[in-house]
Amino acid sequence: MAGLRVALAQVNPTVGDLAGNAELVLAWARRAGAAGADLAAFPEMALTGHPVEDLALRASFVEASRRSVAALAARLAEDGLGGLPVAVGYLDSDAAGRPVNALAWLHGGAVLLRSAKHHLSDSGVFDEFRCFAPGDRLPVLRIRGADVAAAVCEDLWQDGGPVSATADAGAGLLLVLDGTPYERGADGARLDLYARRARQAGCALACVNLVGGQDELVFDGGSVVVAADGALLARAPRFVQHLLVTDVTLPDAAPAAEGAFPRDAHDGTVITIERRFASTGPAPARAPVTAELAAPLTEAAEVYGALVTGVRDYVGKNGFRSVVLGLSGGIDSALVATVAADALGPERVHAVLMPSRYSSEHSLSDAADLVERQGLHSRIVPINDLVAAYDKELALTGLAAENLQARIRGTVLMALSNQEGHLVLTTGNKSELAVGYSTLYGDSAGGFGPLKDLTKTRVWELSRWRNARRGPGPLLSDLGPEPIPPAVIDKEPSAELRPDQRDTDALPPYDVLDPLLDDYVERDLGRDALVAAGHDPALVERVIRLVDAAEHKRRQYPPGPKTSAKDFGRDRRLPITSRWRESR
Repeated sequence: MAGLRVALAQVNPTVGDLAGNAELVLAWARRAGAAGADLAAFPEMALTGHPVEDLALRASFVEASRRSVAALAARLAEDGLGGLPVAVGYLDSDAAGRPVNALAWLHGGAVLLRSAKHHLSDSGVFDEFRCFAPGDRLPVLRIRGADVAAAVCEDLWQDGGPVSATADAGAGLLLVLDGTPYERGADGARLDLYARRARQAGCALACVNLVGGQDELVFDGGSVVVAADGALLARAPRFVQHLLVTDVTLPDAAPAAEGAFPRDAHDGTVITIERRFASTGPAPARAPVTAELAAPLTEAAEVYGALVTGVRDYVGKNGFRSVVLGLSGGIDSALVATVAADALGPERVHAVLMPSRYSSEHSLSDAADLVERQGLHSRIVPINDLVAAYDKELALTGLAAENLQARIRGTVLMALSNQEGHLVLTTGNKSELAVGYSTLYGDSAGGFGPLKDLTKTRVWELSRWRNARRGPGPLLSDLGPEPIPPAVIDKEPSAELRPDQRDTDALPPYDVLDPLLDDYVERDLGRDALVAAGHDPALVERVIRLVDAAEHKRRQYPPGPKTSAKDFGRDRRLPITSRWRESR
């Protein structure tokens, strides 16, 4: 039996930063070398960042990626790591000049093996058929007397292809370079998949996943190693950069020559197994490392971690020093402020209190209480005089007058953004976005929407969870006990744009509305199916009308972190102009 020390580096690259990402790989490869690893692996597209989307169609970017991976191999050798096989994801092109989502084995100062993702994803998040050509090779590298096959992300999710070819090749380990984004409640399904594919391939499986935020997507890490029978051997923590180092006992490689060997991929294609040797002798005697098994997260903890990661990386990767938001004394802005403080530190969060004549006294005092609890920057900008100036010229009434207040607040925040360089965080939630309960160019104005994919009921759930989470942690700043005033969580929600206004004046209670929205938006149930699921028929028809009429508003809302199976953005693509209506 052969013993391999595997190092999985779940890192946080930035799309397009080839030089910075190469330095990231070098730094973590040094850690792997210092840990005595026999191989180091980095996630899908680690060298280019992921997803590159239509940058893949730009020949100059493809060529720069090819140059970067060759230069990285040379740099590894210069740093004394030429003997450490390093697997890294990058962007390449095939023999016909088409872009491919590629994998490279770097060894001895050169690119020893290249391959490309065989199964391309066509999910709501990724549209890889638009950008990439499929690969048709399975690289198998002999390391310390064991054969290691390698594949990329979607190759693990589809039947046939690299998994079947791995079994045919008799490899002892299937290494997967992954770039799977976070989705609420999907962790168990991933672990089941890893175990099932390990059993199908007849070998141990190691999967290294990305971590970090990229626009709407959040990658949560959680890299794993499982045995050939599917048993979990090691697991990395989620939402943090981490090096997972694990000793794996593998069968000795069967006698075989280097070369290329075509095989039926059992998916209607042929895959060529390309075998090369990096080292054939056994690993040196050494003390074993203790297997790391990171504890699983509760659903609230993982969702909150995704929000914090999404805000932190959107702000940092886009070069903003700070954020600004309108703090109303309501639950949504309170949670946004808390997430921002945990992501960036309270010293980088600026809250603006903008009372109008309809603002209740407790709203202002609750907002001030939150500022004091968390140590945020704050200022008060009353909008009464601004509203009066508009009203003098326009004499607005009814809904137009209500929306004017929201638009003035949006203008104030955008002006401060321009003047002081803050990123404006919007505070709307998924329930409001779904039914159009927001004001264009008002509360929807901003650069990033942390709650965009959270229904109102989940906003309350997370707020209560965060208040119960005492002290600092890997994702949380030390905001002390109960960073959100309990009065904010307990009060009835209101936009406060007219006297004694309540959300329930226009909407059903959120505990009734949100399950209906989940079924209509995330499950795509039609009118009859919604009624069959137990929803009130009259409410179904009303909510469908509201949701369908608000598509144009959602298209103009800023990006926000995806946490559900179907968010407003990458996943849900409906026409704005449409005469289709769900009917009886």
